[in-house]
Order: sequence, then structure tokens, then C-alpha cells
Amino acid sequence: MSPARLILSSGNPTVDRRMDWARALMAEGNAADAAALLDEAVARTADYAPGWFLLGQAREALGEGETARAAYERVLDLDPADTLGAGLHVVRLGGTLPEAGGAASTSFGMSEAYVRTLFDQYADRFDAALARLGYRGPELIHAALSDACAALARPYAFGRGLDLGCGTGLVAARLADHVGALEGVDLSPNMIALARRRGVYERAVAGEMVAFLKERPAEDTDLIFAGDAFCYLDDLGPILAESARVLERGGLLAFTVETHDGAGILLRDTLRFAHAENYVRATLAAAGLTLISCAAQSTRTEKDQPVPGLVVVAQREG
Repeated sequence: MSPARLILSSGNPTVDRRMDWARALMAEGNAADAAALLDEAVARTADYAPGWFLLGQAREALGEGETARAAYERVLDLDPADTLGAGLHVVRLGGTLPEAGGAASTSFGMSEAYVRTLFDQYADRFDAALARLGYRGPELIHAALSDACAALARPYAFGRGLDLGCGTGLVAARLADHVGALEGVDLSPNMIALARRRGVYERAVAGEMVAFLKERPAEDTDLIFAGDAFCYLDDLGPILAESARVLERGGLLAFTVETHDGAGILLRDTLRFAHAENYVRATLAAAGLTLISCAAQSTRTEKDQPVPGLVVVAQREG
């Protein structure tokens, strides 16, 4: 789904028609004519953020990076909450975002408003879309936890599990037989509504992951897990530090990330973050977590190709 579709009407029928024509032209690969239409559209309704966003996409398709970035920056001026995710494009095109003010951000440029709105729109089709992508996150996390418990000579059984970025509850459903009580959190209320229908959660709430953990007391649970959720965060330091605080001594953290062969953090063209293995290892250590396993595994495909990933299990010592 194009984020520009999240706000449907400009209030001007002429502009709305130009937007529809421009989308059709973009789909045909005709970015030049789309950009010409969109120039007219934003001239008529200069405060319509989706028009500027689509213009940024058209200019980017034409290889006009600076012009595209300026269009995305205009989107941020019009919508500081960044419902369309323009901040990601600004950063990807070499721009910077303000240190203070503007969007509440889960990472550089990935606003909570963008993630929430996108997945609220996507919720009803989410499970089917993941099935088409060959999503294996639940199975891989289950296997990694089973192996970790065996290596630690402890039962594969937990009193309470916290599911971060739970989506519709696919990972929790796979782990439910091994966890006494499950709680989930996700930014999207529509995803939470579907997660509750699975009947595996004691509690499932709409909220941001780090804030959810900060509300909990120290040493509150013996399992935290996240499947296909940390790709929406750039810096993993805050989520790993809060996980370490909330875990009981000896408790386990299991998660998946997308990865890449370089160093540090990469914002991919898919607008998801990939974390290098050396970055993951260092950030776990800085949070006071001991790495148990870090396996190179792909959780899903993209354009029929496996997306490089890591399946990680770590422990709070003691």
C-alpha cells in the first residue's frame, strides 16, 4: 500500500482526479507525466500532504533526489506527526530531521503515527500477506527458544511472556503451549483487535514497545519475544535495555531482525531497518544481556528472494 493513500481526499475534486491519474501513471512507469500532474495538484492545494508525498515519489523515480527530498520535507512541515512516513525518505535521501519537536518517533524518521496508520489499514490482510511471503518467524523463534532451553538445561516453559510488536499474535499462538500467561503490545489498535481474537493473550494493548516495558516493574517476566518487529526501530539500545530491566534473572529474550553484510544500521529501500550482526551483539552486551544464539535465518521473502535475517536468543544472567 502506498502511504499516500492513507489520506484519501484533498477536498478539491480536480486535485483528487490528478492524484488518481498520477498514481496510474506511476504504476505504468511514467514518472515524468505523473510529476507534471502533481506539480499542478500541489499548486492548486499547497497544504495537501499526500500530494507532496506522491510528488516526492515521482521525482525520486526520475532520479531527482534533491527535489524529491524537498517534497518530503514539505510533507513533514504540513504533518509534523508524519502519518505518511516522509521522514524515512528524507533520511534515506541524505537529509536530517530535527532533534526536538515534530513527530514522536520510534526511530529516526519512523513515526508512531505512520506505523499505526499503516498497520491499521493493513490489519485485515496482514496474515494472508505474510503467508504469501513465506513468513517463518513463529517457527524460527520457537525452535531457537527450544534449542536455547536445551543448551541451558532448563525446561522449555515460562511463567509469563511479553510479545513486543505482536501484530495479530502469530508468534504468541506458536509459543502458547510453553507460556503460562501472555501479554502483547502493538502500535495498531486494529492489529490488537485481531490478536485478542486468537484467545491466547491474558492482556493485549495498543501502545509503543519501549513505553510498554517502561510501565512494568523490574524483574517482572521470564520471557520477552518479538517477531518481525525490531525492523521498525533503528537503535535497538532502548528496547534491549528495557527488556533487560524487565526480565527476571535467568529470563530469556528472543527476537528476529533483518540484517546486512556491512556495519551498524541500514535503512533499506523497503523502509525497514536492517541491523548488522556485530551491531546486534554489541548492543546486547551493552544492555547487560548474554547472547545464547544468533543464527542467520530468513524469516520471509521479498520479490521471491529470502530477506537476510538473524534469529537471536539472549539471557539476563543471574
